[in-house]
Amino acid sequence: MLHIFFKTIFRNLRKNKTYSFLNIFGLATGIACAGLIFLWVEDEVNYDSFNAKKDELYIIRVNQLYDTYAATFSSTPGVMGPALQEDIPEIVNACRVTEDQTSLLFTIGDKPVYASGKYAESSLFSMFTLPFVQGNAKRAFSQLHSLVITEKTAKKFFGNENNVLGKTVRVDNKQNYVVTGVLKDLPENSSLKFEWLSPFDIFYQQSPWAQTWGNFCLNTYVELRPGSNPTSVNKKLYDYIRQKQQSEQSVVHAFLFSMNDWHLYDQFDNGNLTGGGQIQYVRLFTIIAWIILFVACINFMNLATARSEKRAREIGVRKVLGSGRKRLIGQFMGEALCMAAFAAAVSVILMSLALPAFNALVQKDLSLGLHHPVHIGALLFVTLICGLLAGSYPSLYLSSFNPVFVLKGIKLKTGSAAFIRKGLVVAQFTVSIVLIIGTIIIYRQIQHVKTRNLGFNKDNLLQMRLQGDMLKNFSAIKYDLIATGAIENAALADHETIYDGNNTGNITWPGKDPNSNILISQRLVSPEFISVTGMHINEGRDFRSTDVVEMGNDFGPKYPDRLFNIIITESLAKLITRGSALGIVLQVPGQRENQHYNLKVTGVVADYVYGNMYGKSDPVIFYCIPQVTSLLYLRTKVQANTEQALAKIEAVMKKHNPAYPFEYRFVDDQFNQMFINEMLISRLSQVFAALTIIISCLGLFGLAAYTAERRTKEIGIRKVLGASVSGIAGLLSKDFLQLVLLSCIVAFPFAWWIMTNWLQGYAYRIDIDWWIFLAAGALAMLIALFTISFQAIKAAVANPVKSLRTE
Repeated sequence: MLHIFFKTIFRNLRKNKTYSFLNIFGLATGIACAGLIFLWVEDEVNYDSFNAKKDELYIIRVNQLYDTYAATFSSTPGVMGPALQEDIPEIVNACRVTEDQTSLLFTIGDKPVYASGKYAESSLFSMFTLPFVQGNAKRAFSQLHSLVITEKTAKKFFGNENNVLGKTVRVDNKQNYVVTGVLKDLPENSSLKFEWLSPFDIFYQQSPWAQTWGNFCLNTYVELRPGSNPTSVNKKLYDYIRQKQQSEQSVVHAFLFSMNDWHLYDQFDNGNLTGGGQIQYVRLFTIIAWIILFVACINFMNLATARSEKRAREIGVRKVLGSGRKRLIGQFMGEALCMAAFAAAVSVILMSLALPAFNALVQKDLSLGLHHPVHIGALLFVTLICGLLAGSYPSLYLSSFNPVFVLKGIKLKTGSAAFIRKGLVVAQFTVSIVLIIGTIIIYRQIQHVKTRNLGFNKDNLLQMRLQGDMLKNFSAIKYDLIATGAIENAALADHETIYDGNNTGNITWPGKDPNSNILISQRLVSPEFISVTGMHINEGRDFRSTDVVEMGNDFGPKYPDRLFNIIITESLAKLITRGSALGIVLQVPGQRENQHYNLKVTGVVADYVYGNMYGKSDPVIFYCIPQVTSLLYLRTKVQANTEQALAKIEAVMKKHNPAYPFEYRFVDDQFNQMFINEMLISRLSQVFAALTIIISCLGLFGLAAYTAERRTKEIGIRKVLGASVSGIAGLLSKDFLQLVLLSCIVAFPFAWWIMTNWLQGYAYRIDIDWWIFLAAGALAMLIALFTISFQAIKAAVANPVKSLRTE
């Protein structure tokens, strides 16, 4: 019986090859697209899941309260970790780790290699799941200058050597380190990333400024005792830093931030967790995946019901021979499920072919993982859903035919089916038009931000880390660089221009409210920095060589009682005074108790954008202290050839700093990196919009072919009576274009509502112009017309003799 059932199904599929192909390919495309999205979603929601103690691990976050808002950051005092473990019983372990990736030069024999990593306490190995493939956690940091590396780093350093324990590498051409452990490579979806780890004491000994409660300079991770209440711990943390600082004016409040939320929910607004972040993209793309599947299922419904007249006699005969409605429903659902199964098999092939390009697009290393039961189960579930959804309406509709009417040749009433079919076409193109509009608006928003006036010139600007003798030899390096003819000028800075850096709320000036707390960023630069970066001086003058602050051996000015010249941004000048800020003296706390440094404003530059590219940046003070900088900035001449300029720069660096390989970054590349998420959304929305249109057009193509086939005799008669090819093509296209026009009417307000809400998340945003909707509608109409026209013209140019020979 089952054999006869499947034999009937396959015979019907073979009889309708064109429609079967369109259905299978449409479903396969939808399942493949959804499958790739679900792989990405799975990777996102499983971030850090390899850590066995994920539920007990937290990072300490801090809310810093200012006059108008609260800023949230992960920087904590250097002495906080051990104190927490001692003072709060619920915290069973703590680990201090340097914030940023530190890129160091490692020399292995004669081979120099750069690698990025962190200084961390040995408790990191017991808190995080970091399996050793060589060595062990207990002895990893048994000596000060130890080095634990990942498997990839081991290959990078030593090639294919099997055992690298005890190997010696020279770090930064200064100190030998011994490899004491090799870790299994971290998964790509890990929040903690590094190529090497070294004992935290190295950093701590070299950073006496970090050994106070007033300097927030590193990350602190804690592990709670199982069963502990995080809310109870947060109550103890709230005023913890203020109590340690013994300052009633402290406005810093610490709290726990769970590892479960690090990746998906890492978005704060005015000190409060918003529930946004990466989870918004996960939700968005999950919805889009199901929408694409639904659009693919619509194709099946449309094509199946459109061919109802072709299958009417078959249904009538089956009913006369005793087939009940339930059996017919089972047959049609079986056809749908078989077709969905074929589509699922084809979708696996499509996913395999598309996966390398998709990985490049989302910058991940995803795999189909068909050996995982979860993935197989998910594929079967999607297949079942598609089969049931796609086959539900056609099976109910086809099985309802009256056999008496069918066998007597009485024309079936298909009004309701036609109405539903048109509604599904409208739904398909509504989704397509919404995605087209969304794609255009997302692209324009990104371009709007990327082309805004940054307040400095990011083009032709190079950044290099100061290494070896570069700081000491800066004057000679600058002279030789300018002498190459490719470089306009060079400057030094302590922080990257486009990112956040060191800041303070302790600066005062005459007339400032003593209760006011304003976050002000601080930058240490050389006299050339303002001109090299292209910042605009609104008032006063640039730095001069005489403005350089001489530094002592205690990380403070050699002559602290002198008046130091500074440059401030326009926003800070407006906070200080309503008039000119030139000559006003500010004060900042010094190294010793009750000591203040006096800062005289000699210049005001226009505000520039850094950190948050979508909003206004905090005020900035520039100090002329090049001795403690860490970055070299170079501006190449506009007319200089980039490759030739880089070759000349490399030659100068090899002359003055031969022990270090040439390393650089373009600032405009850094700028583009700040839009990774937005660019990902833009590219994926383009792909999804294109795929949705393709799937919709497959159904439209099938419906157009069916309509042309059903009206063959009518077209023949019209041609005999003198109708033109264009007239007939227009006649066949008119009904479909009306449906697309209706889709536009439905899609426009819906798309406007969605994209308006999306843009509200950006302080610096575009307005939604009317032409976007017009362009999206016109594009949808053109695509539909192109899809329909092939069948319409094919029918219009057919020989009427063939279609009328039976009459």
